[in-house]
Amino acid sequence: MRRALAEAAQAALAGDVPVGAVVLGPDGSPLATGHNEREATGDPTAHAEVLAIRRAAAALGEWRLSGCTLVVTLEPCTMCAGALVQCRIDRVVYGARDEKAGAAGSLWDVVRDRRLNHRPEVVAGVLEDACSAQLTAFFRAL
Repeated sequence: MRRALAEAAQAALAGDVPVGAVVLGPDGSPLATGHNEREATGDPTAHAEVLAIRRAAAALGEWRLSGCTLVVTLEPCTMCAGALVQCRIDRVVYGARDEKAGAAGSLWDVVRDRRLNHRPEVVAGVLEDACSAQLTAFFRAL
């Protein structure tokens, strides 16, 4: 999570909402990282999770991220939760809950919806205070 927090700090420096993500391979080693780049790229899909997933798939040479873990500073939104289901990631670890748009247990629970063909394990609240503080500081500064 500390590496994801460092990624989030990079997003904030570029004027984007500070969310960072790391995809860990089956052996626990980092495969890819990402941070929000919506403002930098003008791409509404440039969320930290989506960028990290794309980079991890490229590193592995396939779209299935079976055995992998995504670590992210903020609970995934519906778009990112859908991407996590589609890439067959095994585990999602997140820091801060997102009561307004969270789709891994807060507002919705897309990643564990029994109607879908894949349901990753979810671990919530890892370094939650540090993740929340980073977001709060960013929005207060605006």
